[in-house]
Amino acid sequence: MDPGRGIKQARDQSGESNVATFLGDLKHNERRTLYACFGGWALDSFDVNLYALVIPTLLATLNFTLPQAGVLATSALLLSAVGGWFAGTLADKYGRVRVLQITILWFAFFTFLAGFCNTFGQFFVVRALQGLGFGGEWAAGAVLIGEVIQSKYRGRAVGVVQSGWAVGWGGATLVFAIVFSLLPQEIAWRVLFWTGLLPALLVVYIRRFVDEPEIFEKSRAADKDGAPAKLLQIFSRENIRLTVLTSLLTTGAQGGYYTVNTWLPTFLRTEKKLTVLGSSGYLAFVIIGAFCGFIACAWLADTIGRKRTFLLMALCAGLVVVVYMLAPITDSVMLLLGFPLGFFANGLFAPMGAYLTELFPTNIRATNQGFSYNAGRAIGALFPATIGYLGQAMGLGMAIGIFTVTAYLFILVALAMLPETLGRELREPALAQPVRQNAVIAG
Repeated sequence: MDPGRGIKQARDQSGESNVATFLGDLKHNERRTLYACFGGWALDSFDVNLYALVIPTLLATLNFTLPQAGVLATSALLLSAVGGWFAGTLADKYGRVRVLQITILWFAFFTFLAGFCNTFGQFFVVRALQGLGFGGEWAAGAVLIGEVIQSKYRGRAVGVVQSGWAVGWGGATLVFAIVFSLLPQEIAWRVLFWTGLLPALLVVYIRRFVDEPEIFEKSRAADKDGAPAKLLQIFSRENIRLTVLTSLLTTGAQGGYYTVNTWLPTFLRTEKKLTVLGSSGYLAFVIIGAFCGFIACAWLADTIGRKRTFLLMALCAGLVVVVYMLAPITDSVMLLLGFPLGFFANGLFAPMGAYLTELFPTNIRATNQGFSYNAGRAIGALFPATIGYLGQAMGLGMAIGIFTVTAYLFILVALAMLPETLGRELREPALAQPVRQNAVIAG
């Protein structure tokens, strides 16, 4: 199928619709699943972003060093990769909904435990275990929403779910500002982690209202392969190329994102000398931009295609990060630049779930999607720890700028060899075809 023709057909099929029309056109089960996955991702983001917000406090109250803070960030991301691989395989075997519930309970519990930690070793264990659930939640939730939503709305639906990240991030920042305004920092950071137990309440909704996707139930009925066999399939001759390229794509996206997300609060409070409330104001511009980026790029992905959206966001995000971190700009300009920084760096993720869902066949979709996304997370996780060490020598701003640009170059390389999938119906195993090489980035 000609990629340009596929984009035109998908554009004609979906038409131009606003959020209200889009939600109104969804079936009852599609809306319930959308709400559940949105809530899961928002609460996942809430828990994950608590750590980045309290890094400066941990440096001061527990005498952690920058390298130690970076290692704690990396440990959670590395274990989240393992969690994503494991949860993806289990989701292909036992169900997307069941695994989604387990992972939400898991990361909520270990975020809560972080509030009781007193040493680097305790934090390391708890953060690593929290990461298992964090990675697993995305692996199960992204496949669930991608399989339930009809193809003409898949890009924007998955993008709307991704916007839950900005909502959770904003919620964490708001709670952070309130708690630290009311309590001394020695106890405030503990209370902040204790609020991380809230996501467990979402499981009640999921158990009652969300069902397994029909396409998955049909595939599972005929699928006799065990979990180890599924994991081996993603490295088979017909799948290995796609597995490697999608892992490279996600490495670039997540390496760039976690570089900025992990260290931005610390950059603002240590190098820019902002207070807790002052840095929260700057982060608010980034978070609002992130939410708008998720929504706008969800629509773009269904209009101009997944690859063109990735390309546009990566180029713009790299440019904004360089200016934000390295240019001699005033605080006022930096405040305003927070919006495009959040818009492009986060909008990049809007097409990701739909794109990976459309690339892989049903019987190994969660396994392959969980592996590729979390392989990127595992490699990208090395960036925050490295920046913790290099930031001491060259400054955080310089280290963040260099590593972010490097990460986005990975995206361009992957896009040069991956196909466009806009308008593609989800594939059953028997219909899966080897992915042909496509060397045109724009598709």
